[in-house]
Amino acid sequence: MIVNKKRKVHASVKDERLINMRRTQMIRGAVALFKEKGFHRTTTREIAQAAGFSIGTLYEYIRTKEDILYLVCDSIYDQVRDRLQGMDVEKGTLESLKLGIAYYFKIMDEMQDEVLVMYQEAKSLSKDALPYVLKKEMEMVGMFETLIRRCIENGEWIMDEPHIDLLAHNIFVQGQMWGFRRWALRKKYSLEEYIELQTNLLLKGISGF
Repeated sequence: MIVNKKRKVHASVKDERLINMRRTQMIRGAVALFKEKGFHRTTTREIAQAAGFSIGTLYEYIRTKEDILYLVCDSIYDQVRDRLQGMDVEKGTLESLKLGIAYYFKIMDEMQDEVLVMYQEAKSLSKDALPYVLKKEMEMVGMFETLIRRCIENGEWIMDEPHIDLLAHNIFVQGQMWGFRRWALRKKYSLEEYIELQTNLLLKGISGF
């Protein structure tokens, strides 16, 4: 059965503090390896070595390599979501939307390796894990929908539901593009220039901009 709930990853260790610490080490090591070699070519032994402990220790905290990929994706989304919650979604001004876009793009710059790995390898998640991960992404898109709706409620502009939804998705994807296309974009733009140009493009068609 496909569910949108957080999946429990089995651990034989009962100490939650130790579980969180070891899994954080695993995630850091796995991100570097998945970026370099991909999920399927990376072994659990390599992940254990990158994390700084034995393969036996690694299996005290997970059961399969796919568990590690799930933990990587879950952790990345949690970090992005937690940081996005620092945005002022209630102010309802065009300036607050611009600041929210800039804030998000900077997060994507700082976490570009993690985000790249997640999008390259999420297809390898199990059928019960993928819907949960995708649901978390939609929740983050929803934060931008809230920012846009507050601007509309505040009289900044008029926009119908399809445009609200599409603008929120566009903001989300354009932030990620800085990581996907960095090999080309960084030759032409600084992060600040990219943020300014993309914000102008994203909001250009909105009445009142």
